Amino acid sequence: MRRGVGIQAVHNQTQTQKQLQNVSDQISTENINKIKEQLVIFKENLEQFAIKHKKDITKNPEFRKYFQDMCNMIGVDPLASNKGFWSQVLGVGDFYYTLGVQIIEICLKYRGSNGGLMEMNILADHLRKLRGKNSQEISLDDIETSISKLKVLGNGFNIIKVNKKKLVQSVPCELNKDHTDIIILAQENNSSITESQISQKLKWNNHRINSVLNFLLQESMVWIDDQSTETIYWFPSLWSE
Repeated sequence: MRRGVGIQAVHNQTQTQKQLQNVSDQISTENINKIKEQLVIFKENLEQFAIKHKKDITKNPEFRKYFQDMCNMIGVDPLASNKGFWSQVLGVGDFYYTLGVQIIEICLKYRGSNGGLMEMNILADHLRKLRGKNSQEISLDDIETSISKLKVLGNGFNIIKVNKKKLVQSVPCELNKDHTDIIILAQENNSSITESQISQKLKWNNHRINSVLNFLLQESMVWIDDQSTETIYWFPSLWSE
């Protein structure tokens, strides 16, 4: 009798767990469907917002960033397709595509002199000159958005942060923490650095210093000035125009 009672109890417990699981699955499905419905409504409202504020989105960089942030909130990429709604209504796909081509043009033009590293504000100045006074106004956020889309071309375009500055990298190489540490140090030292300064500030041995500097030299990111008592390594990407 005791064994029967025990088996019946286990059976009842199993049935109860199944019922609870079924209720849980039902609730989860209902919640997911409600979320999907809300996202559809949100997207429809976003499309109406885009139509209503088309002029502000295409002309005003700050408003364009606000619109982009709203799109990101619900996982909508207005640049995903040139044939989609967003491109047809706003032309934002064409805007960022054109801006991306101009970024590539400028980065390639100056790669020989800066080694493929350009300060973001300097890139923005070049872009404004290239685009002319009558073109749409652009912001640093617009440039970052375009560069993020250029990543489909590979790892040739990237943005690295050096203290408060942002540098646009247009060469297909990986910069690790050692590389950026030296760039930061050079930024704090009038865009240049020496081996003794690196040793003193970062406490690195000669092998580590030479390894990083040789890499940066190989990528043409630094220039050598050997006319002083100690060799000076200059970073043209940190110079102000």
